[in-house]
Amino acid sequence: MTRPTPSAPSSLLSPPPLGRPVPLGRRSALLLALVSAIGAAAFGWPLLAARSSDLVGHSADAPWLFALLMPLLLAVAVAQLSENRDATGAPGLDAKAVAMLGVLAAAGAALRPLGGGTAGLEPMFFLMVLAGRAMGPGFGFVLGALAMFASGLLTGGVGPWLPFQMLTMGWVCLGAGLLPGAARLRGRPELLLLAAYGVLASVGYGTVMNLQGWPYIGGLGLSISFVPGDPLPANLTRFALYCLTTSLGWDLSRAALTAVLCLTVGGPLLRTLRRATRRAAFR
Repeated sequence: MTRPTPSAPSSLLSPPPLGRPVPLGRRSALLLALVSAIGAAAFGWPLLAARSSDLVGHSADAPWLFALLMPLLLAVAVAQLSENRDATGAPGLDAKAVAMLGVLAAAGAALRPLGGGTAGLEPMFFLMVLAGRAMGPGFGFVLGALAMFASGLLTGGVGPWLPFQMLTMGWVCLGAGLLPGAARLRGRPELLLLAAYGVLASVGYGTVMNLQGWPYIGGLGLSISFVPGDPLPANLTRFALYCLTTSLGWDLSRAALTAVLCLTVGGPLLRTLRRATRRAAFR
């Protein structure tokens, strides 16, 4: 009588799901919500300031935001390390994922100077969008912030704008990780989705970064200047005119380059990222 061959566990017979290799756990989601709330307040509080507010005195508060942002980013990373990825108890962000985080952040920092910001051409954006899509929202947020910090050190772009750039790029990657169809959507439809998101994210990045400096800029025409204490709709109208007349051309150039790179080299790069996660046994 032959002994029956033991059947393999179902988890070994079927391939792992094609979802995000570094999922967003509850603790990480709460911390990301906290960081985003603080960032939104840092960007938008001048719009709600009273007419007698001393905005000039607060224009150099970026170091305080940076001092608050870095521990929170570290807390998000620690939360990802401690999250359980599945029922086996595997960590959500292990040593291999941390190594990939460093590699992608370095690659993003190296890409940024290639365009030199000329006419808004910044090839860094398409890599951040694709990496956020492939790796997930929590990983993407930390990656975007870290890559922008590293690029600031590399290009000498360290200033009061840097913590705001870190937050905004983190949001760009976070949004890419939250796009629908992470488990099923592949091929040309996915690339079209990422290209469309890249256009929106590129314009959104420039718009949000305008909000960081616009309230403190003096000498502008009355039609586009920020007026403390004015009704919010009136200031938002001036802000829209400010964006149209100062930075929209740069934002559209960034958006066009991001979309073209997503459509042309996005497929091979996404496959490379996903192949790397499989070989590193993230799932």
